[in-house]
Amino acid sequence: MTDNAPLTRERILTAAEEVIRRFGPERATVVDVARALGVTHAAVYRHVANKAELRQLVVKQWMETIMPPLRAIAAGRGSAPKRLRKFFDALIAVKRRRSAEDPELFAAYRTLAVDAATVVAAHVDELIALSAAVIKDGIKEGAFRRVEPVGAARAILTATSRFHHPAHAGEWGDAAVDAAFDEVWAILMVGLRARR
Repeated sequence: MTDNAPLTRERILTAAEEVIRRFGPERATVVDVARALGVTHAAVYRHVANKAELRQLVVKQWMETIMPPLRAIAAGRGSAPKRLRKFFDALIAVKRRRSAEDPELFAAYRTLAVDAATVVAAHVDELIALSAAVIKDGIKEGAFRRVEPVGAARAILTATSRFHHPAHAGEWGDAAVDAAFDEVWAILMVGLRARR
């Protein structure tokens, strides 16, 4: 080992991210991560079962880092329509920031996510659950019409995917993308708002 710190799953994931950043997702193997840590691959295997689990854990860690502000918005107070817009604005902002600050790593995570379908599905399920909670609050407030909150949240997430799904990252630099999102959002809110 290159230092005296104990080998932990957290250190392994940090090293894996650095290997991905430097060499690309195809080099995110247990052997390459072990080499970066200065340990044997057997030492790493005591913490992760195989290359697939290593990749899934890296993707899960990356997705987890974007969630705290979204959870805070969903759990916050205030008007549900404003909170729902704030939630999606924050989701879009964090994805764009990640893409702009480290485009190579962002692209690598897109590649890794293809093989981490279970992790990605859990992430999407949480996004739906959080936005559904805000929609449910809006129904109680009388701001939103009576809809099935999970279905409505899933529909909104799908309808806005161009603006936050990593597959569309190449479109985010378009000068008209914010106006396009506003147009989509306005139509979605027409469908969701309670009739007066």
